[in-house]
Amino acid sequence: MNADKFIILGIVCGVIYGFIRWCMCAKPTPDPWGPEVEREMQEPEARELCHRCLTPRPDRGWFCENCGAAVGPYNNYMPYVDIFSQGEVLRAGTHDHLRRSVFVIVGYVLLSLAMYAILAPIYLFFVIRNLMRENGRSDDEAVPSQIV
Repeated sequence: MNADKFIILGIVCGVIYGFIRWCMCAKPTPDPWGPEVEREMQEPEARELCHRCLTPRPDRGWFCENCGAAVGPYNNYMPYVDIFSQGEVLRAGTHDHLRRSVFVIVGYVLLSLAMYAILAPIYLFFVIRNLMRENGRSDDEAVPSQIV
């Protein structure tokens, strides 16, 4: 390696180190929950909610009884149930309300390339169609759809 490559490598390492230091020195955001919400969450009779339809769910079970979403505590670690979690994420890109963020859109592009490879352009067509459909909606109409 010549000196130019070492200089570029040093600059890249310095930028990465500076970014990590900047992230570690960042001030934490305030807790959005008040002490009463924290106390209610720690009560023994508190029940978990489905992340999609917000209905209370029983202690056991891998799927929501109301909407069918994968809600088990270890879904992403179990090979068979993980497929349903991935499918739920990919389905949300084509049918549900998407938060408009560069990271979300890039995430869907990368996930579709990783999952679908050759068929990724077809999936991305449906994601873009979903985003365009949301452009025409008002804020009142742009709510996540539920699978019943």
